[in-house]
Amino acid sequence: MNHAVLDKDTKADAKLGIVDCDIHPAFGSPAELAKFLPVRWRDHLADYGQRSANPVVGTLPYPRMTPGNGMRRDAWPPNGGPPASDLAFLQEQLLDPLGIEYGILQPLAAGSSTLNQELGAAMCAAVNDWQLDKWTGPDPRLKASISVTQEDVPAALAEIEARIGDRSFAQIAIPPRTIEPAGRRRYWPIYEAAEHYDMPIGMHSAAYGQHANSGAGWLNFYIEEHYAFSHSLQSVVTSMVFEGVFERFPKLKLVVVEGGFAWAAPLMWRLDKQWERMRSEVPHVKRPPSDYIRENVWFTTQPIEEPENNRHLLDTLRWVGTDRLMFSTDYPHWDFDDPRFAFKVPLSPTERAQIFRDNAKRVYRLP
Repeated sequence: MNHAVLDKDTKADAKLGIVDCDIHPAFGSPAELAKFLPVRWRDHLADYGQRSANPVVGTLPYPRMTPGNGMRRDAWPPNGGPPASDLAFLQEQLLDPLGIEYGILQPLAAGSSTLNQELGAAMCAAVNDWQLDKWTGPDPRLKASISVTQEDVPAALAEIEARIGDRSFAQIAIPPRTIEPAGRRRYWPIYEAAEHYDMPIGMHSAAYGQHANSGAGWLNFYIEEHYAFSHSLQSVVTSMVFEGVFERFPKLKLVVVEGGFAWAAPLMWRLDKQWERMRSEVPHVKRPPSDYIRENVWFTTQPIEEPENNRHLLDTLRWVGTDRLMFSTDYPHWDFDDPRFAFKVPLSPTERAQIFRDNAKRVYRLP
């Protein structure tokens, strides 16, 4: 890898060695996933449908801007199908022109939040087979996420064991809005497996989950849902710190995806202050919360909170830590970040390399 080229503050930056940590592959049609489901579950879906804790199934909970439910207008494949459903067009529009060396797939399928957990496990396995068949097999630049049913821990562990030997998978995917707070011990066997296999846990804000983004229930508008993505992820980080997850699993890696990151610094300040006053309540948390966050948690960069004075973004980056941030485009969504134009601040060559490439390579163990 040529660091000198990557570190230039020109469009050529994007030509070499970028790791995109948030790409959303889509089904060309529902039949694509059905092909990987056992006949028993195909028949079940035909007869009974699918149920989740979300207010609607088969569509998004909130209407998004048109055309295309919040997708980039130019991301519709010329041969048909929804955005990011055609590998050749994804290569042509994203991977090749922007120099994406690796892309981490974040499928937004509902298997992990399906109420029938046996069906959910079958759907997660089907999503995993689909990623290998359609995406990572034809293009090794793409790396898959192991979709699991986190509420059925034995099934989740079985799926992890079945996939862990395949380096096409880069992380274990869990939605942040779990039935119980993410730090609860019911989920610890999954974290134990993730630490044992040095596989990050990726928690991506999404339409699917066991609860609404808001603690007060389902919101009125998509603009509220989009803003509230950060809330559920702050709850994840806080719960995992104070339940003692990172104390028990000191090498566990948590990747917080598509929830922003500017909130991380004030969250750490606040948690540290409260820990100093009330640490007797949580004697199992032996160090300031910020210590665990700075050692165990990484943040993908899209959506970036961009202040009016762009140089203030530099302060934010350094408060959070440039070693904690990993670049993401969120392709093909409407708020896509182009690596050629993101981070218009005077980053040092080392900081730029960290954010666009090196942190992700280390976290995901990419060659």
